[in-house]
Amino acid sequence: MRHSRSLLVVPVAILLAALFAPAHAAKPVAVPATVAPVLAHNLGEQAEERLREIVDRFNKQSGTALTLQRLERGAKPATLNLIRRSDDGDVLSQPKNFVPLHLMLSRAGQKLNLSTISGDLKAGVVDRRGRLVALPLVYSTPVLFYNKNAFRKAGLDPERPPVTWFEMQGVLDKLQGAGYACPYTSSWPVWVHVDNVSALSGVPATTAKGQLSFNGLPQVKHIAMMATWTKAGYFQLFGRRDEASGKFNEGECAMITTDSREHADFKEAKGVELGVAPLPHHDDVYGGRRSTLADGASLWIGAGRSKAEYNVAAKFVSFLLSPEIQVEFVRRYGGLPLTAAARAASQSDLLRDDDRALDIAFASLKGEGSKTDMRVANIEPLLVIANEELEAVWADRKPAKAALDNSVTRGNGVLQARPGLKKAQPF
Repeated sequence: MRHSRSLLVVPVAILLAALFAPAHAAKPVAVPATVAPVLAHNLGEQAEERLREIVDRFNKQSGTALTLQRLERGAKPATLNLIRRSDDGDVLSQPKNFVPLHLMLSRAGQKLNLSTISGDLKAGVVDRRGRLVALPLVYSTPVLFYNKNAFRKAGLDPERPPVTWFEMQGVLDKLQGAGYACPYTSSWPVWVHVDNVSALSGVPATTAKGQLSFNGLPQVKHIAMMATWTKAGYFQLFGRRDEASGKFNEGECAMITTDSREHADFKEAKGVELGVAPLPHHDDVYGGRRSTLADGASLWIGAGRSKAEYNVAAKFVSFLLSPEIQVEFVRRYGGLPLTAAARAASQSDLLRDDDRALDIAFASLKGEGSKTDMRVANIEPLLVIANEELEAVWADRKPAKAALDNSVTRGNGVLQARPGLKKAQPF
């Protein structure tokens, strides 16, 4: 059924594109072959292959010669640069090497209605006037993925994942009792358990003045709970980035908290019938469950390029915003669609392969996913400190409060010495 479904994607997507395409969309105009702008990226190998297919499709449709290459840290930016927010230190530290997206489009004479992009996805990519300085191309929000087969083996209802962290503890105990050595793991621990657990609890990890504040009672209680889970064997950590995703993908772990976009990668997970649920919350915090945060890879424009290169870049941005290509990005990368039209197309039962991840991700954001621009996980010196302190808790070398207090103190010291790090974007 999976193959027969995929055969229908292209014509339906084209039909949707025709229905939703903006009236101002221009017909493709061939660009001289001598103009060969570069799209640089720092994605993984699997994502690179998917991106190459999109670039090849654009070149064939537009008659251009956009090329793809790896983005080396510290190298001069290319015309187009797809950079994960966790790695965009070069953008923040070298603003003169980049130009705002809206300015590039203006110079290229490409009029796009960027106001249609979801407000959930604009954190860190708009200036003070609300203008887009980069395109939030592959954004997501943390959710809980679980193996329904593991639930059945443990005598649990596969259609009733835990809603709160308190409920989750009982689920993990049963999974462990069913023989799972890794009942639960997490990728991106600071992003999930500091930035997003704080946001869900209504106590953001950073203040409006750009100070760290994730050592309050809700955060201390959460990290202390995680420490007890580590001792009990309920929770295993495999690394600071997405190392844990490989363990879930191989069927070794029964549950994982990670970015919602990984539903595209987990579809073929070994021995896994994939279930997805909102990130659990603490139900005893004032005000109840709040919203999670959206973040991911954005497309930044390199400075100092020719008008001809910017013309190609502008056409590529227009191409990416079409509902047809947005649907492809959702299906291939798992990212959140940028516009309402693309979201409507992606939510078709035919195109999303019976996948609820998109609905759950948007429901988790509640239209407020961009409310906090500064995130601990996106500022490398703060990320390193937070990981060090959390790992001291997991290893039973420090209690949760001492570790979080120390993390906040150390991190605020770094921010005081380097105030430029507080900027969510450089323009």
